[in-house]
Amino acid sequence: MLTLCGFSASNYYNKVKLALLEKGLPFTEELAWVGETDRSASPLGKVPYLRTPEGPLCESAVMADYIEAAHPQPALIPPNPYQAAKVRELITFLELHLELVARNLYPQAFFGGTVSDAAKEKVGAQLEKNIAAFGQLAKFSPYVGGDTFTLADCAAIVHLPLVSSATKIIYGRDFLANLPVREYLARMGERPHVQRINADRKTNTAEMLARPPKR
Repeated sequence: MLTLCGFSASNYYNKVKLALLEKGLPFTEELAWVGETDRSASPLGKVPYLRTPEGPLCESAVMADYIEAAHPQPALIPPNPYQAAKVRELITFLELHLELVARNLYPQAFFGGTVSDAAKEKVGAQLEKNIAAFGQLAKFSPYVGGDTFTLADCAAIVHLPLVSSATKIIYGRDFLANLPVREYLARMGERPHVQRINADRKTNTAEMLARPPKR
């Protein structure tokens, strides 16, 4: 039995959870807030991490690759090496060049903090450049990489809404508006497993925001 550890407000947790659901794998969930993680399983104290029959794994990309290798059907990575690389290329763009950059905005966008004007200007310029590049790679026809649901969709479904929301809040406009992201997310939202992910995220986010601040 696999145990996914972390919390459902986390987009990286949900990326792994969606892969497990789409593969139809049995798994349990173990709530672990940041600061309350098992350091023997996740040495940096990050979430998510995955308990497997062979031992724990951390880092969502590693977990996703493990799940695909250990349970290859139904496939979320194409068998063709080039097509598989294109899926991983999309994931890298989504996480390294979009979500990680937009994450600099999250303290003010979502958590009541502040981001300096200089940081906003720098992040905004980088996001404009990176989103345009991502638009050259993404297909949205109907899935982010083409005609097959893959691990790239597991990433896009959980990361793109955050980039969209953060830019709308901070800059007053959605930096993803020139891409068919809204239509894509609406299509993906019709999938039962995505509906479960979104419902669990909403519930867990409310729980997270209601937690007393750390002293």
